[in-house]
Amino acid sequence: MASSRRSFIKYASLAAAGNAAGLRPFGMLNSFAQAGGAGYKALVCIFLYGGNDANNMLIPFDANGYASYSKIRGPLALAQNTLLQLGSAPDFALNPNLPDIQTLFANKTAALVTNVGTLIEPTNRSQYLAGGTAPTNLFSHADQQLEWQNASPSGATTTGWAGRIADTMNLSYNPNARIPMIASVAGDTLFCDGAGSTPVSVSPGNLGGAACSEGATECAAQQATAQALLNFSSGLSLVQADNNITSNAYSYAKTLSDAVQSVSPLQTVFPTGNSLAAQLKQIAQIIEVRSALGVQRQIFFAGVGNFDTHANQIALQGALLAQIGPAMAAFYQSTVELGVQNSVTSFTMSDFSRTFQPNSNTGSDHAWGSHHIVMGGAVKGGQMYGTFPNLALAGPDDSGSNGRWIPTTASVQYASTLAQWFGVSASQLANIFPTLGSFSLNNLGFV
Repeated sequence: MASSRRSFIKYASLAAAGNAAGLRPFGMLNSFAQAGGAGYKALVCIFLYGGNDANNMLIPFDANGYASYSKIRGPLALAQNTLLQLGSAPDFALNPNLPDIQTLFANKTAALVTNVGTLIEPTNRSQYLAGGTAPTNLFSHADQQLEWQNASPSGATTTGWAGRIADTMNLSYNPNARIPMIASVAGDTLFCDGAGSTPVSVSPGNLGGAACSEGATECAAQQATAQALLNFSSGLSLVQADNNITSNAYSYAKTLSDAVQSVSPLQTVFPTGNSLAAQLKQIAQIIEVRSALGVQRQIFFAGVGNFDTHANQIALQGALLAQIGPAMAAFYQSTVELGVQNSVTSFTMSDFSRTFQPNSNTGSDHAWGSHHIVMGGAVKGGQMYGTFPNLALAGPDDSGSNGRWIPTTASVQYASTLAQWFGVSASQLANIFPTLGSFSLNNLGFV
């Protein structure tokens, strides 16, 4: 991916704008927003980088299920008396570091979607072991991150499914928007890229816009240099295109800075020292100024990691989950404050889950099917969707003998469900999700 368009833009923008402007590619600005009213909808993707061990996020709680879990997981097994039982799904419990998600689930504003993963077509154990069709480079971080983000059979597809949604819906829903439909608060990512759509990259906590901290003379010189670079006609189309992106970044920065300064600060308290909370707070602030920016639809991308827990997993994963729960709960509360809780749906994605069988370093290794959280006022919460895997090594849902669950729900079905809530029509689905026709169900019904 080093020579990709995204990477070129990332580094070329930095060279063009420089530290003089303090802006990132696509504008290290701040915001996104939407015209107020009943038509507003937003999707918020929270990517758990590194492969979250869903086997220790959602755990069997009934006597037989927990006994089997405890025996096989060994040193990774969490004590049953520490688990957070789900009241409306009493045979299951959450990791003890997710009390906020337990509360959201109990309040029916969060749901769990089980055993989701990248698939090209429905696949069972015998088909997989016989060499049946499977996504490329399973168990590879880079490839599976891309395949979750592009909803395609391989990482080679150069657009993400959010970017393709923007390509399809932008003119219909955001004809007078002052900024792009998609914003990332976690850097450059394939998820956000369309064939004709580009995202704005947002720096959490930087809603005031770019500022120069040096003396007046130095700042003026820096600004003049940056402007000269933007106005320089090199004759090279790639450089000129990048200059246009950087120029747009300055414009977006001014637009967004003016918008956020015109509203009162949010009253919702977000956790401090929590990187995901900072990102979600930034998204909430962007949503707050939606009316000033004239947008009818928005998609946001946030990310947190590293969930690649090959060793010392209980402590490392526990610390990460302890960030996710409070951050998501605060974000939901901010949507309530803004009166858009029924119009904003948040969801998790991750590279993959991890092996049910532990490794020799009190960790786990790369696997496949995983469980995910969906949150929002429109979510049909307090329920589990999909088919929970049979937790048996070399069992009917294992792709081998270590507990790498073959997904029973495809990531493209998960994405399609979110897209349809967002407003993608039945006739548009095939263009956005080319493999969706291989599955009999294109809407899982959780929202």
